[in-house]
Amino acid sequence: MIAHAAIASLFSIPIILTTSAETGPNGQLPQEILSMYPSAPLIRRNGEVDAWDNSDFRAAVRAQNKSQIILGGITTDVCTEFLALSLRAEGYTVFANTQASGTFDEKLAADANRRMEGAGVVLQGTFAVVMDLMRDWRNTPG
Repeated sequence: MIAHAAIASLFSIPIILTTSAETGPNGQLPQEILSMYPSAPLIRRNGEVDAWDNSDFRAAVRAQNKSQIILGGITTDVCTEFLALSLRAEGYTVFANTQASGTFDEKLAADANRRMEGAGVVLQGTFAVVMDLMRDWRNTPG
């Protein structure tokens, strides 16, 4: 997750941070990530599991005026999958970093990845996301 978070800084792309319930099961975002982006929007949701269900998060995403979203979440089968599917339903091109989240077993991850892929979400690992952004070995990120 830390490597995924660093991608935005490396390529100077906007980032939005969010938590579902800081006192809940997922807790706060790691301090390492918060320290990377002290001025980034941090949407502290009120318990909404799907970040897209939170109006402040939707407004923050829309304010970026981007059509492509790269995302990762604490859990593949909930945090990443639910948001990815909602973003696709809204017409965004979505890249889900499969190494930026995890889940309790391989079956749950496979089920979530299959559902996301079926909805048109691009599944990539961290290196593929970086290379997709860089496009050419001669380019210097940022």
